[in-house]
Amino acid sequence: MSQTELDKVARKILTDNDQGGYTVPTKGLYPYQWNWDSVFVARGFATFDTDRAWREIELLFEGQWRDGMVPHILFRKDDPSYFPGPSVWGTDGGPIPSSGHSQPPVAATIVRDLLELDASDAALDRAKLLFPKILQWHRWFMAYRDPDNLGVIAVIHPWESGRDNLPDWDDALRDVEIKDVAPYERKDTSHVDPAMRPHKEDYDRYLSIVAACRKVAWDPEKVARTCPFFVADPGITFILLRACRDLLALADRLGETAAQPEIEGWISRMETGAARLWNAELKAHVAMNLRTGKQTDGVSSASFLAPYAGLTDPEVLKPLQEHFDRISAKIRYLMPSYDPEHQAYEHLRYWRGPVWAMVNFMIARGFAEAGDPGRSDRLRRDTAALIQTGGFAEYFSPETAEAAGGGSFSWTAAIWLAWARPSQADQAA
Repeated sequence: MSQTELDKVARKILTDNDQGGYTVPTKGLYPYQWNWDSVFVARGFATFDTDRAWREIELLFEGQWRDGMVPHILFRKDDPSYFPGPSVWGTDGGPIPSSGHSQPPVAATIVRDLLELDASDAALDRAKLLFPKILQWHRWFMAYRDPDNLGVIAVIHPWESGRDNLPDWDDALRDVEIKDVAPYERKDTSHVDPAMRPHKEDYDRYLSIVAACRKVAWDPEKVARTCPFFVADPGITFILLRACRDLLALADRLGETAAQPEIEGWISRMETGAARLWNAELKAHVAMNLRTGKQTDGVSSASFLAPYAGLTDPEVLKPLQEHFDRISAKIRYLMPSYDPEHQAYEHLRYWRGPVWAMVNFMIARGFAEAGDPGRSDRLRRDTAALIQTGGFAEYFSPETAEAAGGGSFSWTAAIWLAWARPSQADQAA
């Protein structure tokens, strides 16, 4: 398929998955509005419909909770094809039925991007309306996912990380007692090969965490203190640190000077705290179980987000570049979600090995900003090759380019349009 044809298919995926102002990730498997999916989708819409891009983010924030949290799923309608639905979560935090936790906060970064693409008065007005909502969301993260001011951001559930069955969660998840889980029927494995999805025992523990949080009525302070799963995540930490830098830039541009000292404080706190996640033996940032203090032992794709967060000191950047080169020698397509030399790596099982386009987008951006265009472009070219080979799949095998997970996937289409598609320079070469 030619680039022109792929461009048309990508735009059609976004418009076909449009539910009237918000976009589902893909029909069937994910029939609701997902948090960070929507924000990346907005970046794709911005390449051909800026009004629709803004609308995607605005509708996401319609579901913001009273305490500032923006949920990871908004159940705008009850669809029996998805489990667990709104009745399982039992939340009452906002105006739209939703899940009880959040997802990686990329909104400030993409809003800043949208203003770079369109600096009209209308765009500035829309950004001004979103600014206090994003500020409140960041404030929620700093208060309830870093309650001890450690400078690292925890997740209360693997789903909150956006990287559901990552090997980094295995040990902490095993400590979760399976209880208060009613009989249930998964729906995901009816849409996708079970070999590409989390195991049944993982799901039992996922639902046990939901039940534990439901018992405290999703009170964010109580959840932070009592949830059986509380793991500092380099992915969330680095994405939020980057988002705070972009929020600070937005504050300056929009004249929100009163918010600047608070945002600067968050940035300083996370810059210092990130060292807690540095595994000196691996020479990479890893996850840490905050209930036990134990670090994980594998390099994940989130480890490569340190430059995206602005952590580009040589003692961080050089080891990452070495890991990049080591991994690129082991597999064909970058960046696998987990180290292919780790015993827990699986090239087709969701977040235990496959390549995800939007993570490549963030990693590549960090390397480019750190003065490493070669590795940045390698990621872009690999992402383009995967899409050209396997279509707009949810994720891909880093070994074979096999398309996996859901098809006609919104954020993969968005990343193609916004970043991965070959440039004129590529075509000339």
